[in-house]
Amino acid sequence: MSVSVRFAPSPTGFLHVGNARAALVNWLFARSAGGSFLLRLDDTDRERSEERYATAIAEDLAWLGLGWDRFARQSDRLPAYRAAFDGLRARGLVYPCYETPEELDLKRKSQLARHRPPVYDRAALRLTEDERRALEGAARRPHWRFRLADEAVAWDDMVHGRMAFEGGHVSDPVVLRADGQPIYTFASVVDDLELGITHVVRGDDHIANTPVHIQIWRALGGTASGPVFAHLPLLAGGQGEKLSKRQGSLSLRSLRAEGVEAMAVASLLARLGTADPVEPAADLDRLVAGFDLARFGRSPPHFEVEELWQVNAKVLHLLPYAAVAERLAQVGLGACGPEFWEAVRPNLARLSEAADWWQVCRGPLAPLIDEPAFARAAADALPPEPWTGETWKAWTQAVAAATGRKGKALFLPLRRALTARDHGPEMRNLLPLLGRERVLKRLAGETA
Repeated sequence: MSVSVRFAPSPTGFLHVGNARAALVNWLFARSAGGSFLLRLDDTDRERSEERYATAIAEDLAWLGLGWDRFARQSDRLPAYRAAFDGLRARGLVYPCYETPEELDLKRKSQLARHRPPVYDRAALRLTEDERRALEGAARRPHWRFRLADEAVAWDDMVHGRMAFEGGHVSDPVVLRADGQPIYTFASVVDDLELGITHVVRGDDHIANTPVHIQIWRALGGTASGPVFAHLPLLAGGQGEKLSKRQGSLSLRSLRAEGVEAMAVASLLARLGTADPVEPAADLDRLVAGFDLARFGRSPPHFEVEELWQVNAKVLHLLPYAAVAERLAQVGLGACGPEFWEAVRPNLARLSEAADWWQVCRGPLAPLIDEPAFARAAADALPPEPWTGETWKAWTQAVAAATGRKGKALFLPLRRALTARDHGPEMRNLLPLLGRERVLKRLAGETA
């Protein structure tokens, strides 16, 4: 079977890391199987769907590197849903219901109060023709439900194993609102069938929708088995809180603005929920090579921001200059070159910190001179240019011989004089970037 998956967000808010995990797992699964990845915007909710969110979804996926092979919008496919509905209606598989939302809510509360499952009681099927005409005469516009078969529905879930729902434990789903708009569940099945989706990989908050999905799929002419399902446990925040697009919880947009690397997000999300250790990757190809959907467990994983920043630093330390050159140029570091990047990247937690080290290398910088006499002795021992990665060792050996200093007493005053910091990149790499003239000025206590 050729694998075809879909990521189907609704454009009602910015994507958060939970949404990104669903997109990433689908994309990695498709790529590892040589299949295709469909981006489908589920935008039938006209009141909440906004074009700015649709644009943001595309931007966020592009930032993550998750290109799509096909694209669809549910708002463009309304005739297909109508045709599918008309086919079901002609076969008597859907029926009109006239209850208001308030009446349905009262029914649910009454059932719960009697410790019964809040399943629709199919009262609309018992209406006489005269009763229906009276309701319509009173301006009641019906919504339409799909009549589920009273039978057990089972499937083999790629994450949860064998799953089964008994008939009668699930309400007949609404497929068409009173205003004629298709409900998400119905439109999703029509799309999955007509667009050739073979595997539905989504959050386990949709498990209760799957029996409905399978029955509608079959009613529309799909195979008896339906697509293959994999329901991933939902990602939770660090304190176990639910993530929400509408609340902006850990949105990709905000993480990107804070300086998080796309590959840090991808590296962490690709392993959360598995028993495998998180390994920073410099590109998505490495994640594809190590991907196995069977590795995901049933327990909800927690997304820790602190862990993300740890992975972020490790990802930066892997990136070659070519991978960051354009971004460095965008923040005014176009002239820094690969030598500078190789020197400072082991000490970066986020790329923006490179600007601080460029300032150290090019100044102006006020040095920290604790002992002027020692600084003068160091200046006297400074070798001529050209300098290489071995110059620092030769120079400090000469300073040690002239002053009798060693260890921290030798190296820390030199680092403070040249960088105004106690810690940082290896001085053997920074020294050639500073240059002899600037080093002499800083050893003399001058801002340079």
